[in-house]
Amino acid sequence: MTQEEPRLSAQELIDRLESSLSKGRRIRAVAALLAGLAGAVFVAALWATEPGPLPGGTRTAFAVLTGFCLAWAGYGGWVLTRRAPLFATERVIAAWIAVAASVTATALVTTIAVTRDTGPLPPLAAGAVFVGASLALAWRAHTRRAHLLHLKRTLGG
Repeated sequence: MTQEEPRLSAQELIDRLESSLSKGRRIRAVAALLAGLAGAVFVAALWATEPGPLPGGTRTAFAVLTGFCLAWAGYGGWVLTRRAPLFATERVIAAWIAVAASVTATALVTTIAVTRDTGPLPPLAAGAVFVGASLALAWRAHTRRAHLLHLKRTLGG
């Protein structure tokens, strides 16, 4: 008499493709949430305690930095509250937050450099490195997500 090995259903295989809240993913989500909240509080406190009226560019920079910190906090909270497998969606979102932050930071720093007559080349060069890295991560995240969704369709999920 042979003993049959237990077979996994298609849904069990799909669930094993990418767990929704592995320990590492949970730690990264909590780190994004806490760092985003701490950054937003820090930048907002710095902004609020600046003496006198601030120039428009400075107010814009404070607002953009606060916005990006809140975006990371929102991302961390969103990942923590998901109960279903994410199929790398969270990595795609994180990568596009990084792309938006690096492009915006590059534009702001380059604008400041041009208005101060220090030359746009150094901030553009540094910004190109960050934008390139974040675009590479976005491409990798999209590729991974597409692969996981293909596996899900193949398994009938």
